[in-house]
Amino acid sequence: MDPLTEPSTLRADGLALRFGGTRALDGVSLRLTRGVTGLLGPNGAGKTTLLRVLATAVPADDGRFTALGHDPRTAAGRLALRRELGYLPQTPGFHPDFTAFEFVDYVAILKELTDRGARHREVRRVLDAVDLSDVRGKRLKRLSGGMRQRVALAAALVGDPGFLVLDEPTVGLDPEQRMRFRDLIAQAGEGRTVLLSTHQTEDVAMLCHRVVVLAGGRVRFEGTPAELTARAAGRVWSSAERAPGALAGWRTGMGTFRNIGAPPAGADLLEPTLEDGYLLALDGESAEVTA
Repeated sequence: MDPLTEPSTLRADGLALRFGGTRALDGVSLRLTRGVTGLLGPNGAGKTTLLRVLATAVPADDGRFTALGHDPRTAAGRLALRRELGYLPQTPGFHPDFTAFEFVDYVAILKELTDRGARHREVRRVLDAVDLSDVRGKRLKRLSGGMRQRVALAAALVGDPGFLVLDEPTVGLDPEQRMRFRDLIAQAGEGRTVLLSTHQTEDVAMLCHRVVVLAGGRVRFEGTPAELTARAAGRVWSSAERAPGALAGWRTGMGTFRNIGAPPAGADLLEPTLEDGYLLALDGESAEVTA
């Protein structure tokens, strides 16, 4: 079935959450289907808070959501969802003296895989899925940052979860590591629902069939990457000098300026990108970009 038309696997309505005087989520509503959905937003947008709510790590003050048919407002629904959930937080809590196998095995125990033989087969399966079988006996402190991220993804994949929540999984990775991780995420999105929070618009362009833009705790856009890109059609132009009225503008490697906003008459219009549409979707939340 086409992921753009199949029924929702997650439905959130009016999620709100405050931390002191800060409204981290302000009435967030969204729908997720199988496949990879990208979550974009500036720092402080509420992305990590939203993911923590959807991963049942923290309850919302108001609103509700259901995922995979489970309502986490009840203890039974919360437990059922956690059994089908894989969560990779922004800063995984590694014990540096654990080996890769021991860390994933520990997570498998927390996921109630009590049969030792079956659990170890599952640990080997997910480590193999992220191409880490040859280092499963190495301590985490001796692995590269990219390898540790793959260990964390393997832990999230334990038990073949139907809903996978990934918070900035490619941050700090070099280009080769990011390409490998993208392939792993794309594979993970086959047959399950993946919500990927990222600052990288190219990750969304390459991986995601849908995208959600969050800013100020509110959803500013929800749709396909093509629809987000189309928001910038006719609103991106090139100029020899910095355009003072542009929403965003920066000097390119060719020495000209790429501008986003309301172009002047006769402007040399450019083909828009997903990043252009993203900046416009922030609806004034982004400051002027200068370089």
